[in-house]
Amino acid sequence: MAAFSAWFWNERFWLPHNVTWADLADPAPGVEYPKAGHLLTALPLALGIFAVRILFERFIASACARSLHIQPGAGRRAQPNAVLEKVFISITKNPDSRHLDGLSKQLDWEVRKVQRWFRHRRNQDKPSTHTKFCESMWRFTFYLGIFTYGVQFLWQTPWMWDTRHCWYGYPYQVMTRGLYVYYVTELAFYWSLMFSQFRDIKRKDFLIMFVHHLATVGLISFSYVNNMARVGSLVLFVHDTSDFLLEAAKLANYAKSQRLCDFLFILFGVVFFITRLVIYPYWVLNSTMFESWTIVGPFPSWWLFNFLLLVLQVLHIFWSYLIARIAIKAMLRGKVEQFCSPSRMRAGDPLCLSIFVQ
Repeated sequence: MAAFSAWFWNERFWLPHNVTWADLADPAPGVEYPKAGHLLTALPLALGIFAVRILFERFIASACARSLHIQPGAGRRAQPNAVLEKVFISITKNPDSRHLDGLSKQLDWEVRKVQRWFRHRRNQDKPSTHTKFCESMWRFTFYLGIFTYGVQFLWQTPWMWDTRHCWYGYPYQVMTRGLYVYYVTELAFYWSLMFSQFRDIKRKDFLIMFVHHLATVGLISFSYVNNMARVGSLVLFVHDTSDFLLEAAKLANYAKSQRLCDFLFILFGVVFFITRLVIYPYWVLNSTMFESWTIVGPFPSWWLFNFLLLVLQVLHIFWSYLIARIAIKAMLRGKVEQFCSPSRMRAGDPLCLSIFVQ
């Protein structure tokens, strides 16, 4: 274990040349540098956020949904049938014509009646509009809250206005209370999303979403440990900027407020394009790749960090293509419904979005 720890925390990977962990271990009184142990606070905080979400959805979001006439009804359920239930669970949820004919003869039902049973049974497993509204309202509330905090915090920081301050004095940069709260809260939220996946209704992209949340947790933790939290806060802020708009559009869609939904989705798309395709590469990547090279110089974890940020930019381009395609459909057909890409595109964090289709 000691050998693995020494290998994993190798100073030549994590830190610039001529800097050691010992240099960061004993700062001056009143000064605190990031330490990996600080991130453990995120785990109990994630459980707290998870508990708050349950209470919020049950007592606040549910009441809002009912006030908009979105009822928690389960919808029409398939009549109990042991034979069909066994086929549904063990063999297929979408039987082909051969299975339909065989089941029709076995049960002495018309083929259309068997098809109807499977359709109703599939619908039972789908979350109701009420459930989706409550989930989106929780995400909207958190995203708006963390975005507001990010604006208030970063407005007072020098690196918000001059990104070279992300690297001046690196890695001897003090971890302020405001930056620590921002980072740990974001980290705890993504931990809570991983917890909630096992409680929520299972979706087809369960594994993809789990890997996505795990990668996000890893990137946030990685940037904290090697004290790239200043530029990391800018990355978080850029992604938080559009997330609450997407959730607001979904809320309007569930409430059947079509014009508001259309407006919010268009606004989301514009903000997404500006933040992900303009601000992120020219503000964040320019700083991490070029300003840091000049001020600090490259080292192994620097290369990995920039590689991950470039992968993120590739995803931004892919997601922007999908949104642009959606916008074209909007102009041609003009109605918003819910659509999920194969990976339920999160726009920087829920991967499911609303698109314009007939």
